[in-house]
Amino acid sequence: MIIMNKPYSESCDQNKEPILAVILPVFSSLSSVLEIGSGTGQHAIYFAENMPHLKWYTSDCRSYLAGINMWLDDAGLPNVLPPFELNVTESSWPKLDVDAVFTANSIHIMSQQDVLNFMSGVGNLLAEQGELMIYGPFNYNGQYTSSSNESFDQWLKSRDPLSGIKHFEDMVALANKNRMQLVADHAMPANNRILHFKKV
Repeated sequence: MIIMNKPYSESCDQNKEPILAVILPVFSSLSSVLEIGSGTGQHAIYFAENMPHLKWYTSDCRSYLAGINMWLDDAGLPNVLPPFELNVTESSWPKLDVDAVFTANSIHIMSQQDVLNFMSGVGNLLAEQGELMIYGPFNYNGQYTSSSNESFDQWLKSRDPLSGIKHFEDMVALANKNRMQLVADHAMPANNRILHFKKV
């Protein structure tokens, strides 16, 4: 019998408060959010604790679901739903009635095709005025915003040549193609950003 240890992400602990400060004003008037790429489940627990009015849906690739469930089981929050499998390229997207989609530290580990499918899926899922919040690093004007981001991108590509930090301008163009417009671009600690889009 294999006993799985509860997963832990140090970066989730480090960035959860700055992220909450940005998403709280947007999510405070909403009722439901789908998190794509819930990872360990730490963000879902922290955000759901601080926004108890929200129904928080969790999702990720199959290999992450058991770990997410560990965090959910320990927290016992009534407003976080059990995770379901969502691989943006391979899985069928769920029929959910949600007001927003949130994702953190996922876009840079996706291939470009994954990102195309992600933006198309979100565009089809959200109703008019739906919100999309994306946290992570991005390049601007074809340039890295820091030497640490350049090193991080090289490390990502050494693991998976199809992954890597994506370009801000490409993300905006993809959003527009899928009927979403940029509302705000928030600077975050550690050379990250939060891109806020709205379905129109």
